[in-house]
Amino acid sequence: MADHLGLHPTDLQCIALLDVEPGPVSTGEIARLTGLTSGSATRLVDRMAKAGLVERHADPQDRRRSLVTLAPEARARIGAAWDVPGTAFGAVLETYSDDELAVISDYLNRAGAVGRAQAERLAGPDAS
Repeated sequence: MADHLGLHPTDLQCIALLDVEPGPVSTGEIARLTGLTSGSATRLVDRMAKAGLVERHADPQDRRRSLVTLAPEARARIGAAWDVPGTAFGAVLETYSDDELAVISDYLNRAGAVGRAQAERLAGPDAS
């Protein structure tokens, strides 16, 4: 999808993260969510802002930092690119019963929680 949209894969990952966040996020939070260093996250946001993919807004709680949101035009463009793949994935999901979908959902939620916990463990001071 990144190639199709002419984006770097990291940019698309950041767009996906911003799309699911309930509100604006700081560059530091982008670094944490992507696993990038703070300097790399800043360069990522700079590149994406220059390309019109994200917008920076002043943080009302701390004027020294800015918050990042997905630009509405980028959201629309990327959303449209997912129309055909989304329909194809939806067709696969339609082949499962509600009970099967519940098991799939449960697995994805549990696996996601394990993945987040392991990422936090590996990032911690006692990682081994």
